Amino acid sequence: MRLPMTEAVYRARVASGALQRDAAQEGVARRLEGLQDEIAHWKPGAWFGARPAPRGLYIWGAVGRGKSMLMDLFFEGAPIAKKKRVHFHEFMLARHAFLRQARERDTREDLIAGAAKQVAEEARLICFDELQVTDIADAMLVGRLFERLWALDVVIVATSNRAPEDLYKNGLNRQLFLPFIALLKEKVDVVELAAARDYRLEGLRAAPVYYTPLGPAADASMDAAWARLTHGAAPMPVTLEVQGRKLFVGRQAAGVARLTFAELCEKPLGAADYLELAERFHTILLEGVPRLRPDMREEAARFRTLIDALYEAKAKLVMSADAPPEALYATGDQSFEFERTASRLMEMRSDAYLALPRRDAAWKRGVVE
Repeated sequence: MRLPMTEAVYRARVASGALQRDAAQEGVARRLEGLQDEIAHWKPGAWFGARPAPRGLYIWGAVGRGKSMLMDLFFEGAPIAKKKRVHFHEFMLARHAFLRQARERDTREDLIAGAAKQVAEEARLICFDELQVTDIADAMLVGRLFERLWALDVVIVATSNRAPEDLYKNGLNRQLFLPFIALLKEKVDVVELAAARDYRLEGLRAAPVYYTPLGPAADASMDAAWARLTHGAAPMPVTLEVQGRKLFVGRQAAGVARLTFAELCEKPLGAADYLELAERFHTILLEGVPRLRPDMREEAARFRTLIDALYEAKAKLVMSADAPPEALYATGDQSFEFERTASRLMEMRSDAYLALPRRDAAWKRGVVE
């Protein structure tokens, strides 16, 4: 069965009104469809009549231009069985974990070769969302790992907010990272998505981002916000690794996660979990926040920590709650501390906050560019 091709699906979504036509997006969709066609005629591992692996793509541009949306369309239609779409940070965490758990008698190069082989056995096409390098550990690993992946004929497609030349900019020992940038340009085609409009910001500004009170109207508004921000993409589950624990997100698409108060604040989660969410997703839809009673001390503390994490990362929040921010926790032994949370919630609804760029991983990891 023929899978849907990127440019054709893009045009169909424009025709349906789910997307607005953008010449820059359409051009990138055409490039991605060309890669799909190359993959369709490629036989990885074939001994006779084998073609070289297709060149991948590195798609970069400012936030909100549709990079993740286009890569999702490409991934869905990529005509290859072994394929994987993963957030770059999540991928690198898993590789570091593999290296830590491997046997001490192996050299580091042997371990990297083993890690690359493991990846290649799982996928011959890997789509990385939000490729960024701000951590020296990633910087020292990514070049050798990707070199091995390309040697194993793994096709790589990536999105990034940065041009290749700006990866790990001003990072510690950056001169050691420069060969990876040269190799990246050699192995993939670099394409800038120069769309003029920030569709993510327009989607957030198109309607309020705080709905109260809880009820059918708020539920319908959250459904509309989800459809608007994900451009109609089908929600998919993902499991994040957080300090050796697993954090399950049941609904996510196009860099947006949809979660409930019960999932985030009625379970034993902490700052590390919320920081991971803030780094992994540019927007969080948080549903069903109740009025916090004095006996909900632990839930209130987790909620405060969650809002602090999202605010510090400048992640965006769309929320349904049973009361306005200043009335969510009117009484209780944390009501004084909650005043800052209420203030941040009100600020996070403003146009000025919505227009702020999300902070990259450096702020969390202690590496300042």
